[in-house]
Amino acid sequence: MQDATKFNRNLLVPWYLMASYAYYELDEPFLTDAAFDAMAKRMLQGWPAIRHRHKHLITEDDLKAGTLLNRDFPGIVKGAAMDLIQSTKKRKTDGRNPKARESPI
Repeated sequence: MQDATKFNRNLLVPWYLMASYAYYELDEPFLTDAAFDAMAKRMLQGWPAIRHRHKHLITEDDLKAGTLLNRDFPGIVKGAAMDLIQSTKKRKTDGRNPKARESPI
């Protein structure tokens, strides 16, 4: 994720939504709190230039607070978050290092 979002801030939108869904709805966070806050800060800095079909689901107030008040997640976000969580669990059972991602930026 870090490489992709470094060059394309628009990709921060789906990562923010997936991380929010995993945290708030599934109680299975895959980012550290610090990584989530850093992502929110980076998005806020470039907010006017960010273009994504799901941008309307996030507000600048959400980013300032480091949260997501609108919890109407699109199916594609739910599916992607669940796939990511499952792959992390699979790595854990395979003996690979599944630690939470430190930074999305």
